[in-house]
Amino acid sequence: MAFCLVVAASEKSAVADEIFPAPPPSIQGTPGITESLCPKPALDRVTRHTVVPGETLQSIASKYNLISATLMGMNPSLRQGKAPVGAEILIPPYNGIRVQVPAGKTWEDVAKTYRIRADVLYEVNGCQKNPRVVFVPGVNWSPVSLAGRNNRKLAQYPLPTTAAIALGYGWQINPVSNEVAFHSGIDLLAETGTSVLAVDPGTVAFAGDRGNYGNLVVINHSGGRQTRYAHLATIDVSLGEKVNQGDVLGTVGSTGLPDLDKPHLHFELRYNSNLGWVAQDPQPYLQPVVVNR
Repeated sequence: MAFCLVVAASEKSAVADEIFPAPPPSIQGTPGITESLCPKPALDRVTRHTVVPGETLQSIASKYNLISATLMGMNPSLRQGKAPVGAEILIPPYNGIRVQVPAGKTWEDVAKTYRIRADVLYEVNGCQKNPRVVFVPGVNWSPVSLAGRNNRKLAQYPLPTTAAIALGYGWQINPVSNEVAFHSGIDLLAETGTSVLAVDPGTVAFAGDRGNYGNLVVINHSGGRQTRYAHLATIDVSLGEKVNQGDVLGTVGSTGLPDLDKPHLHFELRYNSNLGWVAQDPQPYLQPVVVNR
């Protein structure tokens, strides 16, 4: 599964994440489009919900087809994981975070910081020319600071040779549905049967079929990191097995529901937080394969 939540949620827990609706792509928003053609800004579509007895943070999020992290980000009173009865909370139209545009910066800078397509951010925020507060879709609030994460490069490339990225991380146009959706990893082109390699030492947390992901291997690494390898043809490791950098985990295939017609490896990098395994763009952490001549 490629287009999915960036935070582990719902019945698929930390292994495969539920799909959530993308903001409606009514137009391919660009600064050249008149504001009259743009949708109402996302933050102008926020609704209010009063917590009643018996409701939980999770049940409220589910009612509005959101994840808990979104509600926690919009409502500081929920950040302890509880929904106080009688509290009035803000409900955004879809998953994302509210961001104050720093002084001297623009919404384009925010788009670069969060690695979201500029046209998507522009349209989601009503094609405003100079907003000071924006809603960034698909980036979920987390109590863990990016600065506190393990930022070292991955020791090994997940394939024997450096591969072309057919589908990148973040908001992309799904090649199958032609809709804008969030892609939680990168798709690396490779021939069927190509060996898939562990990028760092770790422990196999999952190895088997996982719905849209197809044959999936999940490795937990030190420093609160996790990597996922999806759509495999074969799996060569088992649950609980210790693996080293460069060990063969399986082979490239097309199991599950891949987003590309060509064979590829769907690769994800995630970090552990109080909200589950939060996806991160893997590309900056990958080192190209060095060929000795």
